[in-house]
Amino acid sequence: MSAAGSAGSAGSPGSPVAHGVEPGRGPHKPSGLLDVLNVASVVLDNEGRIALWSPQAEELFGYSAQEALGRYAAHVMVHEQHVELVVKLFADVMATGQGWAGAFPIRRKDGTTRLVEFRNMRLLDDHGDVYALGLATDQSTVRRLERGVALSTRIVEQSPAGLAVLDTDLRFVSVNPALERLDGIPTEDHLGRTIHEVLPLLDADVLVSEARQVLRTGLPLVDRRIVGRTSADPDEDHAWAVSLYRLEDARGTVLGVAASTVDITEQYRAGVEAERARRRLAVIADASARIGTTLELDRTACELADVAVPELADIAAVDLLEAVVEGRRSSLGPAEAAVIRALAVQADDAPEALRAADPPGRVARYGPDRLVTECVRTGEPVLVAQVKEADLPRIARSPEAAELLGRAGVHSYLAVPLIARGEVLGALDLKRIRNPLPFGEDDLLLARELAARAAVQIDNARWYQNARNTALTLQRSLLPSHPAVTGGLEVASRYQPAGATTEVGGDWFDVIPLEGGKTALVVGDVMGSGISAAATMGRLRTATNTLASLGLDPAVLLEHLDRSTAGLDHFIATCVYAVHDPRLRQCRIANAGHLPPVRLRPGHLPELLDLPTGAPLGVGGVEFTTVTVDFAPGDQLVLYTDGLVETRRHSLDERLAMLLTLLDDRSRPLESVCDHLLRTLHHPDNHDDVALLIARARPEA
Repeated sequence: MSAAGSAGSAGSPGSPVAHGVEPGRGPHKPSGLLDVLNVASVVLDNEGRIALWSPQAEELFGYSAQEALGRYAAHVMVHEQHVELVVKLFADVMATGQGWAGAFPIRRKDGTTRLVEFRNMRLLDDHGDVYALGLATDQSTVRRLERGVALSTRIVEQSPAGLAVLDTDLRFVSVNPALERLDGIPTEDHLGRTIHEVLPLLDADVLVSEARQVLRTGLPLVDRRIVGRTSADPDEDHAWAVSLYRLEDARGTVLGVAASTVDITEQYRAGVEAERARRRLAVIADASARIGTTLELDRTACELADVAVPELADIAAVDLLEAVVEGRRSSLGPAEAAVIRALAVQADDAPEALRAADPPGRVARYGPDRLVTECVRTGEPVLVAQVKEADLPRIARSPEAAELLGRAGVHSYLAVPLIARGEVLGALDLKRIRNPLPFGEDDLLLARELAARAAVQIDNARWYQNARNTALTLQRSLLPSHPAVTGGLEVASRYQPAGATTEVGGDWFDVIPLEGGKTALVVGDVMGSGISAAATMGRLRTATNTLASLGLDPAVLLEHLDRSTAGLDHFIATCVYAVHDPRLRQCRIANAGHLPPVRLRPGHLPELLDLPTGAPLGVGGVEFTTVTVDFAPGDQLVLYTDGLVETRRHSLDERLAMLLTLLDDRSRPLESVCDHLLRTLHHPDNHDDVALLIARARPEA
């Protein structure tokens, strides 16, 4: 007992206390393999008598200790027919010291026979006395456990899933071959090491934190997806589904964590590809809704750049060939530079790269060696997946811009041609800085789809803008230019085209000097639009100038115009014609179906002149009336077309009242009044043009 007491003393290497484990107290509970085996222990003296008999022996053989102790083991434990064999085996063990192991039939107290696994060995005490120790357990239990262990071993070794056991410090205790292959590390390099040490290429902080939580709570973690790299394939990302379970013994003592790892890289990549496809469709759908909302060229280009950033690139530029902007076809030879106009640029937190880009509106010349020149010359995309320092001069417009792109960290470049109706219009220029992935084939497909859809809208906007500019040039060429002061009047005028049409309108105004210091003021509106309406307006304006030079009364002049209009392509026009006489301080006015002018007099509220409305020109057979109104120095006369005041949402009376309210401020210069009226009353979406003429009588010289 002294030896036993010494071995179990506190602080000794083999003691439970030395390892921080308190000895168990209370009733014994099964805690391990020996308890499952229920191993019986029997000690025999050198004559074969039973000296020690364990409780497990009582259970296995059916004899109590009192019944067994002191008796010959051969008479108690085996059948009579096996006594001779047992005596011989006992003698061999005691004589040679060689143990014996094997299965042997025993006879229980109740007379039944059972196969038992035996392990027999010789013992020697400190007095030199010899004993025999026999360990026995039921063979069926042993075979059942052997089968279970063999099955578990086979499952672990042949499982396609990586399996591991980690202790409570989360150090590897065991791993199977599948995990060796997944990690690219042999078993011996796993054992005793932590997850961080075994997998340095993997961001394992989350996994370690969750393993500690499993240890603490006992709640399993199932199919936690981990993405990263291991020594097995350090150049490619892989994905794994990791499950963690807490291990406990029969008494509930926490032993560690079991981990199961399944490679799901193919499913992960398929999911990533599906997500990319979904994202591409979303971007294309977004582009269809956002690009081409107007027929403004610059805005359409901005809409394309906005869609591309940040979903496709960190910085995007939309550039058009200058010849295309001007309405000419362009074809570049191999040695020709490209003259390009920047229409739009968009960036996602890339200030230096933004400074390197051509600002919208600038025309730049790109040499034949530049990548964007190659793109618009060949009509094919240009992709530089990994941009090197030597590539930057071929991407940027200048050495300074190349330096800015280098500092910004541009690492991938893609230029896609904008092609519409078989013509290369320009290019969509894309760069990546913050996005760590290089442009790939999927990005190229998406960029080409965006460019194809946007190019049609850009081409429509280009032709619309060219047609509109031509129409406006024609329209303005038909309108007069007049001095700010003529006769006894100070005059200001404006022409505002319709907001959403390329066609010229029929609105016009005129200021015609007459003999005797008089001045004729005309505002008219040919119904309809287009070249025919503009031509009718031009002929009416010419006729009005001719008739005005004859000094005709306003009503008589309108009668002549009415007869002239009868043969002009069935167009109807309205018109107000006024003649100012500074000597008489009067205006003589006639109206042909037009909105009434406004007169402003110092000390009076603005008023709509009460004139006979008359019939529009072109109706025929209607008499016109001349009305004479006072028009003293300081008085103002405002003539306008219906496009200034008419809207679909408000009545004409409401709009005319608003016009009078805006004119009540007499302190503004006439030019400022014109701008204020157009800015306040004429909506950009109004589909009618506006002619506005304001005249103020000057003091006599």
